[in-house]
Amino acid sequence: MNSIQDKKDKKVLFENFISVSLTQIILYVFPLITLPYLSRVLGAEKFGLVFWAQSMMMYGIMLTDFGFNNSAVREFSINRDNPEKMSEIFSSILLIKMFFVCICFLILTLAVIFVPQINAERKLFYLTFFIIVGNAFYPMYFFQGIEHMKYITFFNVVSRALFLGLIFIFVRSQSDYLYVALINSFAFLIPGIFALWLAHKRFGINFKIPSKQELIHQIKYSSEFFLARVSVSGYTNTNMFVLGLIVNPVLTGYYASAEKIYTALGGLASPFSQILYPYVAKSRNIERYKKIFGLAILFFVCTISVVFIFSKDIVMIFYGAELIPAYKILKIFCFASIIAVTSNLLGFPLLGGMGYTKDANYSIIFASILHIIGLIALLVFKSVNIYTVALLVIFTEAFVLGFRIFKIVKYKIWSYNMMGNKYE
Repeated sequence: MNSIQDKKDKKVLFENFISVSLTQIILYVFPLITLPYLSRVLGAEKFGLVFWAQSMMMYGIMLTDFGFNNSAVREFSINRDNPEKMSEIFSSILLIKMFFVCICFLILTLAVIFVPQINAERKLFYLTFFIIVGNAFYPMYFFQGIEHMKYITFFNVVSRALFLGLIFIFVRSQSDYLYVALINSFAFLIPGIFALWLAHKRFGINFKIPSKQELIHQIKYSSEFFLARVSVSGYTNTNMFVLGLIVNPVLTGYYASAEKIYTALGGLASPFSQILYPYVAKSRNIERYKKIFGLAILFFVCTISVVFIFSKDIVMIFYGAELIPAYKILKIFCFASIIAVTSNLLGFPLLGGMGYTKDANYSIIFASILHIIGLIALLVFKSVNIYTVALLVIFTEAFVLGFRIFKIVKYKIWSYNMMGNKYE
């Protein structure tokens, strides 16, 4: 690799890291402003209704994403110098997403008809539905694949700023809870539509009717990633579902509070994963990957250690005195976080970037199966509580990490040189 190209790659990596890091900061800071405000203005009942509707829409977002945020990144990264091919890929993905949006709308309509609780709040659910549409429009996979992360940061700033500003203007009492759904959908739709325009205007993406072969290829290739993402929900959302059935609401609240911080800690790996995945796929520069990986792990260990030490204070500041007991669960999740961020960085940035996407996906799928078996065992032996479920999360994350390390050693990925050849 010549020195000019090496300097260029370093500059791109640095710019993308700054952009994605800013995005993560935005994703963390804005909820710290809006959630306390909304919880106080709406009250427990309306606050719960709004976020219940949003949580239901997350399944629709998962379906419409269909793994494209992983599969398409690599395809755009490889084909970034072929505008015609990129337009074909882009058009195929958008068409597939719109098809899934229609499926989601049909499912929601059936739920409104047959589920009394949803029917009673049908306006809320239909207004919230448009976050699925906006998310389907938003081509994050494209900007990530061509390594222009600054646009992702820009759209996130616009989206959150719109939501924050409009919330403080229009949401003043409990009766304004429908405005929250409307504003949230609006904040998703506007950046999504503008991102499509930018992809066409700035990067020459032309929308066309894709071939049947390309549609089949995109669905088939992305289905592995989709299955992996569904599997992730097997050991995340399922935990809350089981606990909600077995333990009392107060204990479930402790678990949920700690889990939100655990999820936020896991999100710290996103900047590194998002910039390394397309970079490794394109350059296969494992030496540079190792340096970034080492620095990232050092950063995570230090950060998570601080959270572990001050877990009680963190819970008190964010949730208040009523939820202080959640700090005990948070301490358990700190161990899971260190394991999870390590396996995250060894997953799609390394295994996926080097072409072993099936192995990265299988690690999650197999872990999900084991996790479900573990939950069933806890149910059979009547040992389900917030602590055993949290410990099960550590076991599941450890399996993912172990599986990925095994594959990296097996394929000798760690010993690839900059030209993509293995060291002897």
